[in-house]
Amino acid sequence: MRVTRFRVRSLRFLPFFLIHAQRCLAQIRRSDGYLAGALRHDRDHAYWTTSVWRDEAALMAYVTGGAHRTAMPKISEWGEEASTVRWVQDSAELPSWPEAIERMRREGHAVPLRHPGLGHANLDFALSEPAHMARI
Repeated sequence: MRVTRFRVRSLRFLPFFLIHAQRCLAQIRRSDGYLAGALRHDRDHAYWTTSVWRDEAALMAYVTGGAHRTAMPKISEWGEEASTVRWVQDSAELPSWPEAIERMRREGHAVPLRHPGLGHANLDFALSEPAHMARI
């Protein structure tokens, strides 16, 4: 299981982020070993993903290749908050959003950013209402 969270630091970066996010979604849908996933867009411009993978090798093939690999250096410039958390589970069932958020706060890791927000390092992010949620 993998959960990610990204919040843009300025609305001027949002169109660029969304273009790369769409490319990453296309990549994930055709990735060998991808089992299930979901998206959440919060009103404060934070974007969440959850994804379940057959194994660590399948996840790493996605993370280190294609559109995802191209997008990651840009995320460092565009984001004020970015984090990820992974865990192993026996089923391909996605966690509820409250569970994913709790795991992120408790076990997550901040992604290095060039312009981090004040609470970035310790994952002290405010939680906003979801604007949109969907299955991948």
